[in-house]
Order: sequence, then C-alpha cells, then structure tokens
Amino acid sequence: MESTNKWRKTDQYLPPGKKPAHSAGKYDIYPSFNLGEKQIISGFESIAEVILKNKIVLIDGYVGVFFDQFRNDLDEELKKKGHTISWKSTSDFLKQSFTIEEMVSPFLGGDDPLFGSRTTLAMVDFFDLPGLMGFTPDHESDINILIGPGAFLTRLNGFHIYLDLPKNEIQFRSRAGSITNLGSYIPAEPKKMYKRFYFVDWIVLNRHKRDVLSKVDLFVDTQIPGVPSGIAGDLLRHSLSLMSHSVFRVRPWFEPGVWGGSWIKNHIKGLNNNVSNYAWSFELIVSENGLLFESSGRLAEFSFDWLMYQEAKAVLGDSYNRFGIEFPIRFDFLDTFDGSNLSVQCHPRPEYMKNHFGEDFTQEETYYILDTKDKAVVYLGFQEDIVPSEFKKELEESVLKTIPANIEKYVQKHEATKHDLFLIPYGTIHGSGKNNLVLEISSTPYIFTFKMYDWLRSDLDGKPRPLNIQRGMENLYFDRKGSQVKENLISHPVLIEEGSDWQLYHLSTHETHLYDIHRYHIKKMIEVNTKNKCHVLSLVEGSSIIVETPNGVSKRFNYAETFVIPAAAGSYKIINESDNEAIVIKAFVK
Repeated sequence: MESTNKWRKTDQYLPPGKKPAHSAGKYDIYPSFNLGEKQIISGFESIAEVILKNKIVLIDGYVGVFFDQFRNDLDEELKKKGHTISWKSTSDFLKQSFTIEEMVSPFLGGDDPLFGSRTTLAMVDFFDLPGLMGFTPDHESDINILIGPGAFLTRLNGFHIYLDLPKNEIQFRSRAGSITNLGSYIPAEPKKMYKRFYFVDWIVLNRHKRDVLSKVDLFVDTQIPGVPSGIAGDLLRHSLSLMSHSVFRVRPWFEPGVWGGSWIKNHIKGLNNNVSNYAWSFELIVSENGLLFESSGRLAEFSFDWLMYQEAKAVLGDSYNRFGIEFPIRFDFLDTFDGSNLSVQCHPRPEYMKNHFGEDFTQEETYYILDTKDKAVVYLGFQEDIVPSEFKKELEESVLKTIPANIEKYVQKHEATKHDLFLIPYGTIHGSGKNNLVLEISSTPYIFTFKMYDWLRSDLDGKPRPLNIQRGMENLYFDRKGSQVKENLISHPVLIEEGSDWQLYHLSTHETHLYDIHRYHIKKMIEVNTKNKCHVLSLVEGSSIIVETPNGVSKRFNYAETFVIPAAAGSYKIINESDNEAIVIKAFVK
C-alpha cells in the first residue's frame, strides 16, 4: 500500500539533500555529476542572499511546484533582512479556467482513459498576454517579484530563477491531490491528470523551458519542500556542456505494479522495501528522468530536458537531424520475479502513432533477459493457425463474461534464458512472463501500449486496467506467426570483431527497429569509437567497470546500471574491474 500524507502519495523516499555513502560494485540509486566544491546553495536564506541586490526578480517554474509555499518561505527570509517586497503571481494573468479547459480539450482524447494527442499549444496561449506583458513593478518596494509558470514571458528585465521538479515527484503529488494541471484550480483524478500532463502540460512547459534556458540566473530544485537547492545558471549550462562530451547516468526511479516482482527489492539497496513489489526501474526514460549534480556532498536534481535543449547535437551526433531535441532510446527494467505475467499487448504502427497521437516515431521494443528463474517464458508472436477474428472474439468474451482467455491457443510462448534478446517491432503481440528480469530496450515513447488481455486483473488502485482490444487489432501483424517467430523475432548473436581480451557480438534487431544492439565481452579493457553516434550501455554481467573519456572523465558503473556516451565524446575505454568476464550491452541508432 502507498503511504499518504497531505502533499505526496508514494512509498518512495525523497532524495537526500546529501549524497549517501555508496559501496563500489553496488548499484547506485543516486548517480551524480560532480560540480566541484561549494557550488550548490541550500535553503531559503541562501536564495534570499543571492537575490538581495536585484530590484526585479522573475521566478518561473514547472507545473507541480508549490509556488505559494516557496513564496511564503522566501518572503519570510527577505523580510528578516529588512526588505519590503512586492509580490505578484502569474496566476493572476491566466485565462479563465473554463477557457483553458476548452482550449486543451481537443488534445485529451475525449473519453479515452489513456490516450490523447500532442498539443500544439504554447505557454502564451494560457495567459491574458497583454496583462502579463504589461505588468509594472511597484517602485516603492525594495524588491518586486513575479512568481509562477510563465513569469519569464514578461518584458521586464530582472534576476531570473527557474523552479524545477522531477516528473516522478509531479506524479506522487498528483496522486495526493496536492497539485493541479497547468491553469486548473481543482485537482483531477490522478490518471486523468497524468494524461493531461503527458499530452499538454509537459509539452507546453518543455517548449517554454527550451526558450528560457539561456536566461536563467539560478536553477532551483524544489522537490524537498522547505529545502530548495540551487545552482548558478552559468555553472549548470557549463556542466551540461561538459556532460555532453563525456559520460553520464540519469537518476533512476522505481515503481510498484500489479505484476511486479522481487528482483529489484533483493538486489538494489537503498530503496524502501516496505512495498508489495517493484515492477519498473526507469533506468533511462529521459522524458521523466532527472540529472543529479553534486557539490561538497550536496545534491540537486534537474530534468534531463535541459541537457537536450542545450546540447542535443553533441549528444546525438549523426542522429540529431532526425531526432532534434528528442532522445531516441530508452532502457528500463521489468521485474516479474515471483510476480506475474505482463499483459498481452502490442504497440502502434508509425502512421497510427502519428495520426492518432501526434508522435513523430513509435514505440518499438526488445526484451534483453538479464535474469530468470523457474523456467521463465516470454509470450511473442502468433501460432501458425491464428485466425484474427477468433482471437478478437476470445478477448472480447473474456471481458464480457469475466472468464480467462486461452491465450496460448493463439500466442506462442518461448523459454527465456539469461542474455536472450527478443525482438518486438511495432505491431507484434508480446508480453513478459513471470520470473523474468527484463532489460527493456526501446525507442523513447513509453505509454503507447495497447493491452489486449490482462489476466482479469485489477490495478493496484483496485480499478480494472483499461484494455485496448480494438486499437490492438488495428495495429497487429498477424503474419508474425509460426516458425518464422523464432527465426525473425529472437536475435541470434554473431561475433563480428575480437581482440586479445575482448569480443564484440552483433545482436541484430528487426529491420524496422530504429536502433541496433551490440554486446561486448571484456576480460580486461576495450576502447570504443562512437563514430558520431550516441551509445546507451548497461553492464549486464560482472560487478563493475570503469569508463574513461578523452576529456579526462573517469566513472565507475556497477552491475545493472545504465549509462550514456554522447556522440561528441569521440571514444571511450571500458576497463573491467571484475575477476570474471564483463558483458556490456550497447544500443545505438542505426
């Protein structure tokens, strides 16, 4: 059960203000980029000191931030120092809530509980713009502060502060009903709020963030209420530049799920184990991950988006012209150890994705099997004698009569063993079975799963999980069946290169996959050239490795950790710290 308080509903710990001690060879749940000494300020007294010399201060930020609380705490500190403050909120200039609801409605998919389409709206569309642009300061006050999302839209020059918040914390707050969507005054049901976050709010706010990145004088992490952490704008931008030419790891976050398992609980230390299970580890779902920065032991987290807005070309290399600021590859764990099967599902074809959801590329996956037990299986591809109409009828009767469907009559089941790679191009029926730890390697879109059969389960909230039988039928390829499934949808590793103490295997993906996969087997050391491509890697065998880049950065990565080598790094060395062979998986855009 999730714990509930007035502002956050989850059993996941808030990140610590200070970096915890960490043992080499153990998975690090707080990976960080070091800024040097005394570069992170903490607390409202420190923020007040930074802004005291400024007559005008503009405080912009993301949806989900507790702006009122931030205002009250900062106001108290400034008044302690004897200053008179004139405050104004951007919410005073928002369009009326019913106007905003009408404006966003076309992008929310009507009655569809899960899916909408990417908005074309911009930040300015939410405001009475002449009023916001015409805001005038009170010249009798020592400091004038305009606070709230969109504050930087005003024509006033001043000291620019941006209040950031990781998207996992936005979801935890929305579940507690402590926040609202952009321009709303009343919290909605959490899943409804998430749909609007995904298809409207985050898109609007991200476009705004990209526009204002160069203006920000102080970036502030607000996820720990009452204890904001700040980094100077010039320093953060410089650090993003360094990061884009070396190696980095995002902060993973973890979630229970109805089918979740025990592997993550048993192998990743520092998490709250007072939960029923962990289903996911979001290793690199950059739409929702943050980057942790460290200085003198202090931590501050800012969204991955900032890196792409400033350094996308350096990160993506020859893929930049295709993907722009969108990072194209994601890694995550699906844990069903002692849990249960995932739903039987498929993902949309590209043209369906574009026409229905406004996405530029679709969700296409592979399952890399990191660990298994007790004859684990993967459901993949159809039986040779599949009859689509009969399959659909079986699924619909299961829903109508609340009876189990005979899935194995229609869908193949394959034994899963460590280091297998199952290929799941769009339109392919699939699902992980119980007792797998899957490293899911995929294109970045991550919510576009059409569940067609879910074993008659309710979700963790006790409500039925929405099924999308009709959408699935519209996207499935029924010719992915019979013997060709093992031939074409299970990768067969091929040795393509080797040295004195390493081997390189090609784990070919499907012809429609936008990414390909290599696997390194390393006894001591290997040097890899990026060839102007971004590499996403994970240590899938061995205790730890050291990764060195030409600009002098050296970082340790431990078993099951995911990390990124930007194209601009040029090359990197992987040094095996294990006594036994290390195995590293690498994904990259074809």
